[in-house]
Amino acid sequence: MDNLSISAASGMRARMESLDMLANNLANVETGGYKADREFYSLFVGEEASGDPVTGELPALPVIESQWVDHSQGNLKNTANPLDLAIDGEGYFPVQTPNGVRYTRNGSLRVSPTGTLATSDGRNVLGTNGAPITLEPNLEIEVARDGTVTQASQVAGQIGLTAFDANAVRKAGFNYYTPAAGTTPRPATGAILQGKLEESNVGAAESAVRLVAIMRQFEMLQKAMSIGNELNRRAIEEVAKVAA
Repeated sequence: MDNLSISAASGMRARMESLDMLANNLANVETGGYKADREFYSLFVGEEASGDPVTGELPALPVIESQWVDHSQGNLKNTANPLDLAIDGEGYFPVQTPNGVRYTRNGSLRVSPTGTLATSDGRNVLGTNGAPITLEPNLEIEVARDGTVTQASQVAGQIGLTAFDANAVRKAGFNYYTPAAGTTPRPATGAILQGKLEESNVGAAESAVRLVAIMRQFEMLQKAMSIGNELNRRAIEEVAKVAA
């Protein structure tokens, strides 16, 4: 393949990866506490690349070098539901899952059938002592800014809000995060707000604009590849005529 076709193919691949990330972001616009994925671009130069005979420059191909998570806080919306909790500032809710302790910003909670404070998918939220918080289903629940949970003026437990450096956690599916190996959690400085939920930080309008831009870029790269193929075809035909 010629350099034009190779560059166009590389650009199309990068745009397809961007489209996959954008589609996942858009699918989670309504997911509480969801953090958008972003991409970091770079240029790749192959080991066998040869320099331009005139300028000596090596051909560089556009690639997505890495993905990163935008941890900026989403809007906090009022729900008036006492089991909806939002974190204002840094921090994650620790949750016990079959794969070990995971962390989430999604504070849409409920009381499980066994009487524990749990996520919407039934996983127990852990307290500062590392154990689930047991509640009385028929009593009102009050949650203080420091995570202290009370019912009938009696303390039922304290939610163990945990913090990590932004680059020390990775997504683990189902809106959960897991810390990188060797990472030590620390107490969070954020405050828990009852009756509120943190919305996804994905901007629907911004994502729609990016979607249109990506599709247009993909179409232009397709045209560039078609032009490269047409030039190659004509070159082959001209060589064949000269040879004849």
